[in-house]
Amino acid sequence: MRLNNLSPNKGAKHRRKRLGKGESSGLGKTAGRGNKGHKARSGGGVRPGFEGGQMPLARRLPKKGFNNAQFKTRYAIVNVGDLQEKFEGGIVDESSLRTAGLVSGAWDGIKILGDGEISRKLTVQVDKVSATAREKIVAAGGEVVEIKKPAPVAKLPRKAKKQA
Repeated sequence: MRLNNLSPNKGAKHRRKRLGKGESSGLGKTAGRGNKGHKARSGGGVRPGFEGGQMPLARRLPKKGFNNAQFKTRYAIVNVGDLQEKFEGGIVDESSLRTAGLVSGAWDGIKILGDGEISRKLTVQVDKVSATAREKIVAAGGEVVEIKKPAPVAKLPRKAKKQA
């Protein structure tokens, strides 16, 4: 038996359906789409969740809960093992992490996590550090400095309009 002798199993290969190519093909004229209507047209078909004009389930059910996802603080994650690979020593801050290619894009801050091992003495200056990462960095003779972002300024109350 050789590769050029192999053939597919009977019934495993199907001929392509050539729609709308003559009446005797079995799929001529309307090409399996029925007569007229939205689904017979090109580009026709209802959007996901459309229930034929009936009030859709997503709108029948009540709104519930609260979602603060758009205001969530998002941190770029860097592991201790990555620091071991990319840095020989010295200060590790946002700009050095970006030049090393460990952080890219827009983030609200940088957080160091404890995955991996570290043996180099580094001074890490980032927004957040996990407990295990802190232990590993300090055990290697390094130092952790958490940057504190300034608190948002409270808005002063507005003066009431004078009555006429």
